[in-house]
Amino acid sequence: MTFHSFGRRSSRIILLVAFIVLIVTRAAFAADTQSLEIVSRSGVHVFTVEMATTEQERETGLMFRKELAEGRGMLFDFSPPQMVSMWMKNTFIPLDMIFIRADGRILRIAENTEPQSEKIISSGGLAKGVLEVIGGTARKYGIEPGDKVAHPLFGSR
Repeated sequence: MTFHSFGRRSSRIILLVAFIVLIVTRAAFAADTQSLEIVSRSGVHVFTVEMATTEQERETGLMFRKELAEGRGMLFDFSPPQMVSMWMKNTFIPLDMIFIRADGRILRIAENTEPQSEKIISSGGLAKGVLEVIGGTARKYGIEPGDKVAHPLFGSR
């Protein structure tokens, strides 16, 4: 084997590995999207959410993303309801974490969480789901604990 052929073979292997990584990364970010509504005193607010239902999806969440469009988010399914702890490690954008009870009522909101922080953010009670949206969304739309979330995860819509 000559050096030249080794270089060509190595290049092909590197390209193949890069292609596989690209496919796996896109699959991880191409989660199932669904509509979710929050009914607050200021009206009905509609979001398009990616579903995080597997352990891998819940562990990764919105990590490594550089942006999140307004009106978009990720809904974490923690069925059955449980105490939930989150953090912002490897998350580059501030988020509002909206902890939701099994009946679809908002339990707690952690607003504008600090990017890349390892500080534990607790649900403060039993949560069936957590909605992550761009930081400042809850304040902007007047979303508060007690507001109703309409989504099949909570037995509505």
